[in-house]
Amino acid sequence: IDVLLNATTRRDNKSNIVGVVGVGQDITERKVAEQDLQRVATDLRALIDTANAPIFGIDQDGLVNEWNNKAADISGYTQDEVMGKNLVERFIAVENRIAVKTVLDNALRGQETANFEFPLFTKDNKR
Repeated sequence: IDVLLNATTRRDNKSNIVGVVGVGQDITERKVAEQDLQRVATDLRALIDTANAPIFGIDQDGLVNEWNNKAADISGYTQDEVMGKNLVERFIAVENRIAVKTVLDNALRGQETANFEFPLFTKDNKR
């Protein structure tokens, strides 16, 4: 079993340390749940990385925070090259930036969009 321990000194009436008082809490179930959660996260990471479709993500500021292997394959940009870069400003053609930004901003507010097509610049400037 896994136990979480809190310990404090035990003192006599003259404040001399005479021992320790410990309180333990059985955290076995919590540890099992944490391990299960980690296993699911690992499985999801593998699914994203090996998907046969490009998968990217952005944060609230529009900066790339997810870029799977397929996105790297088709764009020519490695994950290291795109992480932290502004997706719309760096990888979307000027004439499509407003539309793409609108779709992404809507998604960040909880409004989903399906089947939206847009050109993405590749490393060799192809679209």
